[in-house]
Amino acid sequence: MTIAEVGPGADMDSPLAVANSGRDKAMHQMIAKAIRRGDVMLAYQPVVLSARTETPAFYEGLIRILDENRNILPAGDFMPVAETREEGRIIDCLALETGLNALADHPSLRLAINMSARSIGYPRWMETLNKGLARDQTVAERLILEITESSAMIMPDLVVVFMANLHKRGISFALDDFGAGYTAFRYLRDFYFDILKIDGQFIRNIQDDANNQVLTAALVSIGQHFDMLTVAEAVETPAEASFLQSAGFDCLQGYYFGMPTVNPVWQDGRNARAAS
Repeated sequence: MTIAEVGPGADMDSPLAVANSGRDKAMHQMIAKAIRRGDVMLAYQPVVLSARTETPAFYEGLIRILDENRNILPAGDFMPVAETREEGRIIDCLALETGLNALADHPSLRLAINMSARSIGYPRWMETLNKGLARDQTVAERLILEITESSAMIMPDLVVVFMANLHKRGISFALDDFGAGYTAFRYLRDFYFDILKIDGQFIRNIQDDANNQVLTAALVSIGQHFDMLTVAEAVETPAEASFLQSAGFDCLQGYYFGMPTVNPVWQDGRNARAAS
């Protein structure tokens, strides 16, 4: 719980509020220091084809930072604090820049990079994108911009225009964490996402959960209706993977197929595999 979650009328001098404030301030300072040191990187996780799980359809670049002790922190540890601050915009820029460099250096790679809708109007973000696209004309068709449901619904009309403009340049879009409860379905026909990633809450133990089976089938049907590639997130077991393959998912992503790593295979001198 953050201070914002304590709610109106809460005692902001309470021990809980004070503790939350101190924690957020310390995290904010740690994020700012990591940015200044350049300790921001991507961890790469494969998104595999359901029919050929040995073959990545693309990779997702997940943002990471190093703390003062050189520990690698996942986005869930720091992005809730950074998201509404300028540090969140800078992190989005650094993630995009790192991803564009990887795409330019590895011509067979296809990569999804996360961004917040809040970064759409941030000048540095667009400058970073334009520079990367100018560097290599093949990058646009291999770049996927991934936006979460919650972020997309902050300013849906702006997101629609933004996506339409970048679609013309060959960039694809993925809607992340679909089903988490934010997206008004009427926007789906306007957004024109290319990829629909079903939230992991519906995937865990799906082979034994009749309710999630029904809900997931409905979400996959929505994706198919709008001609979107469907991806199941957070796949962790063989039983989940087997069920999801039979359920008609196009792609699967999760620890069962590969942990996020800051040392991907193509940095070991091997070519990254990517499906066309």
